[in-house]
Amino acid sequence: MSVQASLLAAQPFAGVLGQDYIMELMDKTINSYFDVWLGPRDPRVKGWLLLENYTPTFIFSALYLLIVWLGPKYMRNKQPFSCRGILVIYNLGLTLLSLYMFYELVTGVLEGGYNFFCQDTHSGGEADMKIIRVLWWYYFSKLIEFMDTFFFILRKNNHQITVLHVYHHATMLNIWWFVMNWVPCGHSYFGATLNSFIHVLMYSYYGLSAVPAMRPYLWWKKYITQGQLIQFVLTIFQTSCGVVWPCAFPQGWLYFQISYMISLIILFTNFYIQTYNKKASSRRKEYQNGSTAIANGYTNSFSSLENNVKQRKQRKD
Repeated sequence: MSVQASLLAAQPFAGVLGQDYIMELMDKTINSYFDVWLGPRDPRVKGWLLLENYTPTFIFSALYLLIVWLGPKYMRNKQPFSCRGILVIYNLGLTLLSLYMFYELVTGVLEGGYNFFCQDTHSGGEADMKIIRVLWWYYFSKLIEFMDTFFFILRKNNHQITVLHVYHHATMLNIWWFVMNWVPCGHSYFGATLNSFIHVLMYSYYGLSAVPAMRPYLWWKKYITQGQLIQFVLTIFQTSCGVVWPCAFPQGWLYFQISYMISLIILFTNFYIQTYNKKASSRRKEYQNGSTAIANGYTNSFSSLENNVKQRKQRKD
């Protein structure tokens, strides 16, 4: 083989090696900035899947937002997919995963004798590792939950892709990447525990709503939203206890969580008012006419009733 042929054959490999070098350099640069801003990471999660570098989490989030933007455009002139069977399986899977996480978090907290008012990240012994392992699944579940939005797009339920929905899904994966790297146990357990319990109720509801015969018997969607709001308020209270009666848990994380919970309370309260208060009379008329609202996420509180009815008529399930 000539020298020129050898060089041509080596070009693809050189390209791959170059890309790997660039990715590695980028990861090291980002990691060094995070280490300066946030301090050393928790060594107990070193090498864990998706936690070593921020780049994969960032790429997944960017792709999610890109699909949110381009997906409805792609589906504009296409018939909506039913997705009924896969929705039942998907929601059942998330229900079971949420139930597992809730159970493991509660038992881990009890085994470690966690303090409700403030719990640091290194005093729970082996229970801390149990909490860390479960919270990794909690972080990973936020990636799985991107499918909520993708099902909206495939079913052409674009009215459900609200600012609240996209904000909540896009931020949670990123927030929990940082939590898992710096404060993967201790006081971080509380919000995840409540959220896992709410998700047991929520995804079981969504799974049942994918079965047409079950829809007339589903009456508790409104109370799921109320439970979410109660969850945020309780998380703020418990997080504030760590500020008032501090321990070794980093205070900056507590202030950030309080701020994030406030943003969710504002958005969810607006959703609740628009959905259950202002449209109460319209929804009663809708039910009287025999139509049923179906949701596998958040209803767009700003879309008109006429558009909702039209979209439901387009569906095949």
